[in-house]
Amino acid sequence: MSTQLTQAEQRGEHILAVFDTAFGELLAADPAAFRVKFRKMAASAFAFYRGTACLFYSDVERERSGGPYLDERTSRVWIHGDLHAENFGTYMDANGRLIFNVNDFDEAYVGPFTWDLKRFAASVALIGYTKALSDEMISDLVRTYATAYRERVHALATGAKDDEVPPFTLETAEGPLLDALRDARSLTRFGLLESMTGIRDFERRFSAGGGSIELDAATRYKVLAAFDGYLETLPESSLTRPDSYRVKDVVGRRGIGIGSAGLPSYNILLEGNSDALENDVVIYMKQGQTPAVSRHITDEAVRSYFRHEGHRTVISQRALQDHADPWLGWTELDGAGQLVAEISPYAVDLDWSDIDDPAEIAAVVADLGRATATMHAAADDQSGHSLVPFSTERAIDAVIAADEHGFAELLVEFAHSYGARARADHQIFVDLFRNGRIPGL
Repeated sequence: MSTQLTQAEQRGEHILAVFDTAFGELLAADPAAFRVKFRKMAASAFAFYRGTACLFYSDVERERSGGPYLDERTSRVWIHGDLHAENFGTYMDANGRLIFNVNDFDEAYVGPFTWDLKRFAASVALIGYTKALSDEMISDLVRTYATAYRERVHALATGAKDDEVPPFTLETAEGPLLDALRDARSLTRFGLLESMTGIRDFERRFSAGGGSIELDAATRYKVLAAFDGYLETLPESSLTRPDSYRVKDVVGRRGIGIGSAGLPSYNILLEGNSDALENDVVIYMKQGQTPAVSRHITDEAVRSYFRHEGHRTVISQRALQDHADPWLGWTELDGAGQLVAEISPYAVDLDWSDIDDPAEIAAVVADLGRATATMHAAADDQSGHSLVPFSTERAIDAVIAADEHGFAELLVEFAHSYGARARADHQIFVDLFRNGRIPGL
C-alpha cells in the first residue's frame, strides 16, 4: 500500500503548518475562541479566505524578490495587509465627516502594493462565484477594479485637486456606498451607549453580560496604568478637553471574531466632550496581533521601525487613512503592545448580501478600486513617516504605465487561480476541522 500523500493531503499538511505558525500560541491559550473562529470560517469559502491571510501570504511569498510592477519603491509601501471586499465601510473622521473607505487596519504593514490588489481581486472571484457569476463576468469585474485603481492613482500622481478626487461622503457617494453612509448617519452615540451601558447612582456604567467580564482590582489597575500611557500617544489636537479622558468604568472582553480569536481586550468608558451622559465615549484596548504579511517581509528597517504591534497598527492606520480616528493611540499592557481606538457609533460595513445585479456590483467594485488607490496614495511622503519617504502614487503610477494592459490581466489571472485555490482549501480545512485533525482543538 502506497504511503505517498495525495495533493489534497499535502495541502492539508501545509495548511496545518501555516496555522500552527500563525495561531499556535493564541490557540493554546484559548481553544474555545478558536473553535468559534473556525466554525465561522467553515461556513463558506469567503469566510475561510477572510480568516486566512496567513495562508494567502505564504502562497504569494514567491513574489517577494521581484515580480511584475514591483521595484525598489513599489515593493515597500504602506499596505492594508488584508484587503478583501468586506473590509470596507463607514467611519467618522477627525473633522466630523462621515466617510466610506477601507477599514480594519490590524494587518497593515509595509510591503508590495500588488499584494493588496491581489488579495482584493481573489475576494471578488469568491464573491462572484457565490453569486453564480460566470468566469467572464468575474474577469470583467476584476478589470473594472484594476482600471478604476489605475485611473485614480494616475490622477493623484499628476496632481489632481481634492474636488477632482473627493472622498466618498454623503454628498459624493452613490448606490450601496451611499446606503451605508445613510445607515451610519441614522445611528447615534446614545444608541451605542444604550446597548452597552446603564445609569447607576446618576452615573453611566457598563452593563453586565453581553460578553463583558468583570475585572479584579489588580487587572483594573494595570489597565488604567496602560490607559495613562495611551494618552501620551495622542496628537495634541485630541487633548483639548482633559475631562474627556476621565475614566468612568472598565470591563474585560475576549475576542471571538474571525480576526480576533483569543486576544484579550478591554472596554473603557470615558466622560466624552461634555458632562451630559449621552456624550460618553467607549474606547477599546486590545492586544495587537502579528500581521500575516510581516512573516514574509525580511526588511530589517521595516521590522525595527515599530516598537510593538499596537504601535505598528496605529502608525499604519494613520498613514493609510486621512483624518483618522482622534481617539486612535497605543500603549503596553503586561509587556504586550496594545491598540486603543473608539468603538464608533457610526461604523457600518458594506453589505454584499443584497448587491446582486452585475451592473451594480461593477459600480461598487469600481468605487472600491478608487478607495484602494486613495488609501495607497495617503501613505507617502506627506504622512510624516520616514519609513516610506517618497510619493507612493507616483511610484505606482510609473510602474503601471510601463505595461498598462498587463496590469489588469495580472489581477484577472490571479483572481481566478487563487479563487479556485481558496475554494479547494476551504473544503480541505472543513474536513480537517470536523475530523479533529487541527491540533489543540
